[in-house]
Amino acid sequence: MVSTERGITVSDVQDTLAPVSDDLWVAAACVDRFVSDEVVQRSLVELGINRTNAAVQRCKEVLLPSGSSDAVNEPKELLSVYFTDTPEDAQLCHIRTVLLARLDRLNSFAEIYKELLEKKRDEGNSPEIDEEWEDDPWKEEVEASIIAHAATPAQSPIPLQDFLTEDILDMACFYASQECFDAVRTLLMYHHSCLWPSRFTILESIPCHSNPSDYRNFFPAYDVATDKELASPLRRWRTEEDWVESMEVQAVLSQLKLLAEFEALHSSSANVACRESQLASAQELTSWYQKRVDQVISSTGMLDIALSIVQHAGSLGIPDLDELGEDLSLMTRLVYDIPQAWAQDEDWTLARWRNMEPSQIVGAYLAHSTADTVAKDILRLIIPYLFVLESRSERAGQPDPDLPDRLLHNYILGAPLDIVAAIIEASKRTLLPPQRVIKHDEDVARLALACLYGSNSLTEWMTMSRIFECLPAWEIGPSSEDEADATIGSLGEFVTPSTAHPQCGPTDLLSFFKPLPVASLSRALDILDVHLESGEIFARWNVPAPLRWFLQSAGDVTEQRAWANRMARRAGAAAEKLGEMEDWEWLLDDMLKLCGRNESGVSSAFGLLTEEEVSSIFFSGLLSSGRFDIAKDLIHSKHGKLTLKASKIEDICLVASREFYDNASSANYKVGDMKLAYDCLDVPAPSQQLEKERDFIEATSRLSSFNIMSRPGILISPIEIRLTKDRLSLISRVLSSNAGAYKHTQVMLDLLHKLGFRDDVVAEVKTLAMISDAALQAEDFTRAFDTNQKMIDVVFKLRLAIISSGSEDLRLQEASEVCWLACFQLGRHPEFPDVEQKLTLMGRALELCPADKLNDILIPWRRMEQEDLEVRKERLTDHSSRPKPAVTKPVSSLQSRLNNLHVPTTPLLNAEDAAALAGRAFSRVASNFPFRVAGREHSETREGQARSGSQDESHRRPDGEDVSQQASRVLQRGIGWLLGADDES
Repeated sequence: MVSTERGITVSDVQDTLAPVSDDLWVAAACVDRFVSDEVVQRSLVELGINRTNAAVQRCKEVLLPSGSSDAVNEPKELLSVYFTDTPEDAQLCHIRTVLLARLDRLNSFAEIYKELLEKKRDEGNSPEIDEEWEDDPWKEEVEASIIAHAATPAQSPIPLQDFLTEDILDMACFYASQECFDAVRTLLMYHHSCLWPSRFTILESIPCHSNPSDYRNFFPAYDVATDKELASPLRRWRTEEDWVESMEVQAVLSQLKLLAEFEALHSSSANVACRESQLASAQELTSWYQKRVDQVISSTGMLDIALSIVQHAGSLGIPDLDELGEDLSLMTRLVYDIPQAWAQDEDWTLARWRNMEPSQIVGAYLAHSTADTVAKDILRLIIPYLFVLESRSERAGQPDPDLPDRLLHNYILGAPLDIVAAIIEASKRTLLPPQRVIKHDEDVARLALACLYGSNSLTEWMTMSRIFECLPAWEIGPSSEDEADATIGSLGEFVTPSTAHPQCGPTDLLSFFKPLPVASLSRALDILDVHLESGEIFARWNVPAPLRWFLQSAGDVTEQRAWANRMARRAGAAAEKLGEMEDWEWLLDDMLKLCGRNESGVSSAFGLLTEEEVSSIFFSGLLSSGRFDIAKDLIHSKHGKLTLKASKIEDICLVASREFYDNASSANYKVGDMKLAYDCLDVPAPSQQLEKERDFIEATSRLSSFNIMSRPGILISPIEIRLTKDRLSLISRVLSSNAGAYKHTQVMLDLLHKLGFRDDVVAEVKTLAMISDAALQAEDFTRAFDTNQKMIDVVFKLRLAIISSGSEDLRLQEASEVCWLACFQLGRHPEFPDVEQKLTLMGRALELCPADKLNDILIPWRRMEQEDLEVRKERLTDHSSRPKPAVTKPVSSLQSRLNNLHVPTTPLLNAEDAAALAGRAFSRVASNFPFRVAGREHSETREGQARSGSQDESHRRPDGEDVSQQASRVLQRGIGWLLGADDES
């Protein structure tokens, strides 16, 4: 049993056990007793071993034949028979075996405890304190803790009793897990036969975060001669093996049936003794190191620990770890040497590293590089990695000398422009070759061209200029304009999007520039110079374009013209930037600068546009900004740079005014865009065309005051007014939507003139007819009659003008037709009370109508004349006693009016009713006028009855005809004779 008493001393052991003569009992007592004191325990072990010496001597004597020193032929059998016959000696031999092993452990414990004391003593020696910490307020507390720690006695992690009884492999693994590498070394050194088979188990018990340098002596090594693991030398506490520890004696003891107490002891020691050591092969060693590295990375992510393991393995000669070492070395650079620490969620493993493409690894190396650090990062991170890749390809038998340049170029092509600029600056010709990131000038030029023309940036013009300033310059003669144009044309075709290549990127452009010789590259750099200058000008005026646009638009005059318009108008929109005339002159200078070619014959952004066209575009943009004062100053300036003809200026102003007009939301020319449209016409010198446009704007404003609707609830817009094909319909809509508009005849006529009909007599007649019709609808017969009189005067004035000129004019026919229809409509209106005015209008209708309509007008005219006579007769009868009223001057006779008619010889016999003819003719000529006469339905009904009655009577037999109808027929024949009709007609 294990004793826990603390009072046993060496003297107690000697005084108690030494006098006992029974060796078995004393040996059993020694093997059964455990104490915590090393000296007492050692005395017990040594006493027990001494008490087994006699038994060992008796066993040896059995194996020797009597009287001879030679051993028997079969010692195992003899020893087995002896142990069977003398079990006490067998038990003593077994106890001796246990005590010898316990003595070895006791020696190991003493060595471990000694090393622990030395380590504790070293920790107790306080290091020198820096002067700046001499005033540390916690100095006294720290010193007190150090003194207390040094005064505390050292304690072994495993107590002596446990150390002697526990499995030695478990203790070795425990010490390894606690990083007690001195204890592990002691156990592996002095208990080699027991722990050697489980060496890898002990190594795997060491924490993954432990520094491999602390346990480098435990790593398995490789023996090149045997192609296996290098066996470590054997060391024992006892130089010679005891007789009972021999294989023959242990074999015999293992076959005996011992007591239960000794059986447990024997099984443990026997198992330990039976472990055989096996040397690992080279492949097994490599596999173990690889697994250990994977375990370290997966559990801790400490790549430096994994790399250190591989480095120690390399020093121990472990094969096939070169590639693993390279990967770990490159990974440690990625994790620990990048400018900015990786995020905590980044998980870098060998599997991830090996699954990444080289281009992805290059991107990971430079992911946190800035413009200030990227060149140094490439030299210290990327170049070594690319060298490793090239070496691997050579080792694999697939050399690829272009691999480093290709990977580096691909990164540059996809990098931002500020990174590209830093790399190009670190590749200048003025630097020494080892200091240059890109070694060859041609590669620098190609990469710069591809990155600049493949970039979509619209703001980094300073960065682009930095790149251009670092590019090489070759001494090559100037190229002709044709060569420059051919280069630009080929580049433009290449960068133009197509179905196969929707967008041309830097990588595609590099493939274009790669085969070009130095002369072509130099010419491309000249083109780049011009395009950069043009791009800076565009950016200055808020119309930036990517560099590829200059290639695409080099042969497209439409695109250049569109961008010039955009430049002039976008600059004008930035009112805070262009406030004075000097700013606009600066813009004009820049736009004119973009028209020419440089010394190398390279055309600029507007190379296909003339200076006059660019000046016109500039002036149009100036007008669109509303700065008409500056526009006038530029036109009239003696030293002005705007050289445009007066007619061109007028055309531009008209276009600008119409643009303002079309964009106006309000038709009032006192505010908004309509005001700008009106004021824009004051910029050039006055002309008839400008006055006409000004009148139209005023007419638009006047029309808007009448609240004309384009749709229910929506006022008509200026653009709708301009797009109206028949502008007379606008006057019609004014009259129809405003009840009192007809009362302002002169206003309507002024509106007509401003709508573009100032000298159009026919339009004036139609307008008067519409006014008359509107008055008629309102039953304002007085204004209707006055308007008809004005219309008649206009028609007769036109007739006199045409007669005096002696030429035929269709306007007279159209105006006359409108006029007689309007007169006829008012004259036949049944609710018009003034018969004399009605007869006057009917007479004018007879005078102006075509010959084939005379009969239709005569019938109602005659009826009205008859009614007038009857009214007069009744008036005379009723008022015979009264003084006669003043007789109104009669209407001129029909014959006198017909003498002035010049109509064709058209028969009027059997003509249809005049009302129907007049209605259709007037509807055809004035179809745009919404005539709705009040009481018209009643009038038409009555006239229809008259027509039907007249037609019925005309179909009666001649003997039943009315006298008045016979007289009408005679009058018709007379009129036909006057007009030259023959008798048969």
